[in-house]
Amino acid sequence: MGFSNIALTIAGSDSGGGAGIQADLKTFAFHCVHGTSAITCITAQNTLGVNQVKKINSDLIKAQIEAIVTDINIKAVKTGMLFDEEIIIAVSQQIKQWKLSQLVVDPVMVSRTGVKLIDEGAIASLKTNLIPQALIVTPNRYEAQILSNLSIFSLEDMKKAAQIIYNLGAKFVLIKGGGMKDNLQGVDVWFDGKNCEVLTTETIKTKHTHGTGCTLSAAITANLALGKDPFIAVKQAKDYVTNALKYSLEIGKGTGPVGHFFPLLKP
Repeated sequence: MGFSNIALTIAGSDSGGGAGIQADLKTFAFHCVHGTSAITCITAQNTLGVNQVKKINSDLIKAQIEAIVTDINIKAVKTGMLFDEEIIIAVSQQIKQWKLSQLVVDPVMVSRTGVKLIDEGAIASLKTNLIPQALIVTPNRYEAQILSNLSIFSLEDMKKAAQIIYNLGAKFVLIKGGGMKDNLQGVDVWFDGKNCEVLTTETIKTKHTHGTGCTLSAAITANLALGKDPFIAVKQAKDYVTNALKYSLEIGKGTGPVGHFFPLLKP
């Protein structure tokens, strides 16, 4: 019997190694899940920011996904930065064609600091083509505002937004509170169609938070690939990110990444 704990990430490449495909593969590896990848765009970036982005041809993205799924049995999939409407449609079609289940959609539209990353056509395509296929969708505060058309300032706002986003078709919604203020920072809201759960972990004081969103969705995906229940997968992923933040890496001149292999970093 061969190795079966395998996941696929469909996302962009971060040359600084803190987010995107690089963060996803590190996270998969930590969980003893074999990681495969389809790269959607290449960035020239470091801890100070993104200098340049170049999208991958959508036919090549399709070819990457096809090459993987026609040979390897994928247990769970995540999407990250998909860049534009053309790529979102191509990826959505591939997920449907190959019947890829246990899909975690990290709807990368706005950074956790509020900077918009994709245009209106891409946002509309995410809502109509990709999110309805998702098992779990993981928007941050700003992405949740766009998807729900609500302004989010309170826990009640997060709960209302989760219910609206659920109606886009995802089975479960996790609204991340990293962009919230004061005592709501890091408080997440989980909605399963009936009940809202408020998920909290200890707050880690560090400026080195690059890649937290990618890492969380990758950890959820890894846990799903290991056969865990979606809610358990999310709770354990949150714990993983909290520990990775405790051992975040002070590298470069700007915002460093979380410590994906934190047991190796403990003194």
